[in-house]
Amino acid sequence: MNSELSNLVDIAINHALANGADQAAARISRARFVDLKLREGKVESLQASTSRGLSVSIYEGGGRYSSNSTGVLDEAHVKRFVEECMAMTRVLSPDPHRGLPDPELYGPTEGVELDVVDPDYDALDTDRRLALATEVEQAALEQGGEDIISVTSRVMHQSGESLQVHSNGFRGEKRGTSFHLGASVTARDEDGRRPEDHHFVGARHLADLPAAAPVGQEAARRALARRGAGKAPSGRMTLLVENRAASRLLASLMEPLRGSALQQKRSCMEGKLGQQIGSPRLDVVDDPLLPRGLGSRLYDGEGLAARRRPLFEQGKLSTYLIDVYYGRKLGTGPTGGSTGNMLLTPGDTDLEALVGGVEQGILVTSFLGGNANPATGDFSFGVSGFQIQAGQRLGPVGEMNISGNHAELWQQLDAVGSDPYPYSSWRTPSLLFSDVQFSGS
Repeated sequence: MNSELSNLVDIAINHALANGADQAAARISRARFVDLKLREGKVESLQASTSRGLSVSIYEGGGRYSSNSTGVLDEAHVKRFVEECMAMTRVLSPDPHRGLPDPELYGPTEGVELDVVDPDYDALDTDRRLALATEVEQAALEQGGEDIISVTSRVMHQSGESLQVHSNGFRGEKRGTSFHLGASVTARDEDGRRPEDHHFVGARHLADLPAAAPVGQEAARRALARRGAGKAPSGRMTLLVENRAASRLLASLMEPLRGSALQQKRSCMEGKLGQQIGSPRLDVVDDPLLPRGLGSRLYDGEGLAARRRPLFEQGKLSTYLIDVYYGRKLGTGPTGGSTGNMLLTPGDTDLEALVGGVEQGILVTSFLGGNANPATGDFSFGVSGFQIQAGQRLGPVGEMNISGNHAELWQQLDAVGSDPYPYSSWRTPSLLFSDVQFSGS
């Protein structure tokens, strides 16, 4: 972060304190984002944006709190902005639980090499972006031939940096890059329908992405495989969730662990620390210190030191996701309210071997809407995928739903695949559950 921008953070903090704030926090950030879409060999859109902003949090008068942001970054405006924030904060109702974290919760903000910045980021210029998108599109078209209606390939990348300062001693700086590559493909079906699917990959370093051609081929293969999709009969059967889709189920399981849900009595996990929630195959770790991880960081949005922590150990609930504010309301210490890289410990069986062991079930490759209630654990999700009978993957299915309760579902986790998805901050392997309710035809 250059000195001009970093000075504005200190100016905002000092001006807030000088005008009566008990505590203050400020964060200044700068990001560059590029998004190229290619369709039918032509650039459909090319967007490039650079954003800068300053956010200021004010703690004043025994618990009065506000969070504010501005995009005008000069000293005179920042001072006026802070004064306006102070005036607004003083009319708010006090909340005794508001305040900066205890400084003991802050950790070192440097010294651990996360390797989340690609030093060759600027080498990805317009010509190379166009070449990558073209290679993805051509590979998809060659894979499907006349059965492909359209391909939209896409290249996205971002670089960013931020400086965060708290008046009680925290100072941390972040930098990072990320790259995403993929395509959405529409295929031609015999009945006139136009099945679609996609394949996208992401990484911190461009070199960690797979080659462009296989990405396009996979997008086309997935779209072509959706042709002729219909509903399977309703009933209870095996649910096998593909690795890249499994994060939808795991994210739903995380919601009842949050401090807000616990404090507001909207959590089916309340009072269950140390209890058996899932089968012994459920081992989930949040690891924000994973080198090159898309969710890697040295500290969270509150300045709390990042650390590797188990959430579920052999099916037992180990940790809640509690930030500083809800920790105070609950009368407990904070554990961190957000996550970094979510890792579900893989097994030793690949997806095809898992399919081979299913007598009757559905391989779910994507979730289509739905909802889950963190208070009860009940869920209902739309799904699409493929029928499995006698260990064989059959035709595609769609317009189906799964329903149940998390307290039952994760007890029915019978197998975990050996294939954690590497191109996301949710590195989930394929998951196999027994006796799940499907609604179809």
